[in-house]
Amino acid sequence: MDGPGPLGDFLQARRARLRPEDVGLRDLGPRRRVAGLRREELAQLAGVSVSYYARLEQGMSRGASAEVLDAIARALLLDGHEREHLDRLAGAARRAPRARRPRPEKLHDETRDLLRTVAAPALVLGRRSDVLAWNGLGHALLAGHLGFHAPEDPARRPNMSRMLFLDPHSRELYVDWKRKIRAVVGNLRIAVGRHPDDPLLAELIGELTMKSTEFVALWGDHRVQPCDAAAYELHHPVVGPVTVTQQTLSIARSPDQLLIVCTTPAGSPGEQGLKLLGQARSGLVVDRDHVTVRVREGERTAERPVERLRDDGSARRGQPVVQRLRVIGVKPQRHS
Repeated sequence: MDGPGPLGDFLQARRARLRPEDVGLRDLGPRRRVAGLRREELAQLAGVSVSYYARLEQGMSRGASAEVLDAIARALLLDGHEREHLDRLAGAARRAPRARRPRPEKLHDETRDLLRTVAAPALVLGRRSDVLAWNGLGHALLAGHLGFHAPEDPARRPNMSRMLFLDPHSRELYVDWKRKIRAVVGNLRIAVGRHPDDPLLAELIGELTMKSTEFVALWGDHRVQPCDAAAYELHHPVVGPVTVTQQTLSIARSPDQLLIVCTTPAGSPGEQGLKLLGQARSGLVVDRDHVTVRVREGERTAERPVERLRDDGSARRGQPVVQRLRVIGVKPQRHS
């Protein structure tokens, strides 16, 4: 492999992030010509020779012991997630690369049953953030402009990382889009550390690098952060503002797959927004001047105005609302 490799890149990025005062060293002021710590400073803090540490960063030494890695991790002030990532990169550097194309990821029947029983918006992601499946609300909330059955075909599967960087619909969905993509890149860093020889994952990173300057900037930072639970404000094209907490759950039968569930506090506006979204999926009725949602209420069918779903406060005719509702894949019906 040309260049320092993932381990060397990570060490260089973390060293550049530190300032001398962060580790108790005297800052030389304007005479300092490098960003962050020098190699010799880091080597001194870790208690290793400068030449050995330089070879490690340059990818010329792949046999660092656990004790040396511990010392380097302490010198770099790595947190727990970054320390685990360092171990994975060092372990991968010791192994010979395997250029084997992995088989398409599959969903166990038990996982599909679990997804079907989840009432909240939910989806299952593979190890490269491919969408392996989603329930109806998960599809309507996060990707209603795509076909519901797209995850069933491995060649057409949506990829959440690709969507967030390259799909305008996904970009507009998140109010704080930059915070969301930072989380996505942190998670991708973990995936690369766990699967350094996955060519499909490498292709995804390469595509995002070629097509997104925002991805390039974040990827070069080498930040490592898993997505476990985080609240995001969404600007949904149908129900308007809604805040959900995206929780990431591991799947026992499939360690490389994750169940993402979007929850809201009981009685919150977010809960009402998701309820309206579920009702909108039940069917629509459109006439010349207004749009209504047709929903089942016990033994009868009720029609509710959809104007209250509009986020711009305008009182124009219903056609713009129809276009918004089509985003979640519902075909409107017109009054005769």
